[in-house]
Amino acid sequence: MTLLALGINHTTAPVTIRERLAFPSEQLRELLQGLIKLPGVLEATILSTCNRTELYCHTEASDHQLLIDWLAQKRDLPPQEFTPYLYIHTDRDTIQHLFRVACGLDSMILGEPQILGQMKTAYQAASEAGALGKIMSRLFQHTFAAAKKIRTDTAIGASPVSVAFAAVRLSQQIFDDLAEQTALLIGAGETIELTARHLYQQGIGRLIIANRTFDKAHTLAAQFGGYAIALRELPNHLHEADVIVSSTASQLPILGKGAIERAIKLRRHKPIFMVDLAVPRDIEPEVEQLADVYLYTVDDLNHIIEENWQVRREAATQAEEIIAMEVEHFLAWLRAQGATDTIRSLREKGDRYRQEALDKARRALAKGAPPEQVIEQLAHTLSRKLLHIPSVQLKQAAINERHDLVAAARELFKLD
Repeated sequence: MTLLALGINHTTAPVTIRERLAFPSEQLRELLQGLIKLPGVLEATILSTCNRTELYCHTEASDHQLLIDWLAQKRDLPPQEFTPYLYIHTDRDTIQHLFRVACGLDSMILGEPQILGQMKTAYQAASEAGALGKIMSRLFQHTFAAAKKIRTDTAIGASPVSVAFAAVRLSQQIFDDLAEQTALLIGAGETIELTARHLYQQGIGRLIIANRTFDKAHTLAAQFGGYAIALRELPNHLHEADVIVSSTASQLPILGKGAIERAIKLRRHKPIFMVDLAVPRDIEPEVEQLADVYLYTVDDLNHIIEENWQVRREAATQAEEIIAMEVEHFLAWLRAQGATDTIRSLREKGDRYRQEALDKARRALAKGAPPEQVIEQLAHTLSRKLLHIPSVQLKQAAINERHDLVAAARELFKLD
């Protein structure tokens, strides 16, 4: 039996290959049911995200060509076009890879938490498709437990490593409760969208988005329950904002010292937290000289992010140590499964002997035999039955000079 992992990710394959190997979530049930019908495939899970497509399988043999051919057929892609980008893991390496993926150690952003949720979704899909059995179900449960332990015991995800998230974390340090604050975001690009999402998730009270193109601002604001204004309306709304984040492609500053001074007066010197993520800058540097203004540039945040990356890298080292330990724990459980059938058979035989001896004792009691005599006979019969075959086998082992079997019996039964 073999545990196999086969796939591509953002480090091994360009997006042109990744997008062609991606699986739509609505097709997973049918795909998984087809996958476990392949010869030798006992269990399977498919993890497909924008950054990776991976097959995790419990198979009767370690031959992975069958999976490559299946992948090629399902994605209508010649094998030679994607095999140079594939990685293949077996057994211990598969377990370690799964743990590392779940903990964000194999992600584009080190320690990002989204992959764990995506992995849980993949596990759920495989479970509902009937593609999981005892081994892989246990492997995924162990994976989730290991990921939780790493999140709890290390700082792998504690520090923000994107400028948008860092900006939101800084705002939380200045304002106790974002639910009582208003955020004004200037621009409508990817960075502003990410900032809006983080603010929304952190429960920002009000959200205003300003952009040169009103329709873009409106579309973005609608996603997060905010409202849009045109860029020319900024002077009328600056005083409302407790948090201002700007990221546009303007070649000239959008906000000057005078405009912010007027806003501060209208706010009666209630502080404003400002983040300028644009290059060239959207906010005049002189704004930093104003009292009651906390202004950060993209360089300031990059210093914070670099420190946070260092924290995550140190946490990743700790995480690798935890993973190594958890891999050994799972392998120990896996090895123990080799004795499961033998233990079950031994217990069943013991139960048969017990039932036969018990039936015999009850018949003797029914005939009026003394209880003490019946109990003694029951114990004698049971011990004789349990030890007869092992004793015969050990004698034969000695005759055949199978000293290893005799030594194993002494260890198994803890004999002096």
